[in-house]
Amino acid sequence: MSLISEYRAAEASIKELQERLKSLSQDEKLKKELEFEGKLRTLMGEYSKSLRDVIAIVDPDAGIAKAPRAAKAAGSKRARKVKQYKNPHTGEVIETKGGNHKTLKEWKAKWGGDVVEGWATLLG
Repeated sequence: MSLISEYRAAEASIKELQERLKSLSQDEKLKKELEFEGKLRTLMGEYSKSLRDVIAIVDPDAGIAKAPRAAKAAGSKRARKVKQYKNPHTGEVIETKGGNHKTLKEWKAKWGGDVVEGWATLLG
């Protein structure tokens, strides 16, 4: 698409959206909803209540439906546990959460991964 045709298409979209906005601003239903929202926000401010508080009052079961989803999202990524490796040959001790540790890689290259994993103890 050429730049000028893209410009004309954007211009046409803007005109269409402006007409839609003008028709919506004259709609009585929208005016009533906006008035209600304004009064509700004023009332919420007067009583120091948030939108969540209002929803909990109007629909107490709404919070129950969201609880499992929040718990599922929090449990999706498990935190790694700290492992402590003690080299019996040198007595050196390292602690790491993952296998991307310089000294640990050196040990695995020298003595083998299975042997080095045998030196590991799981911390908290």
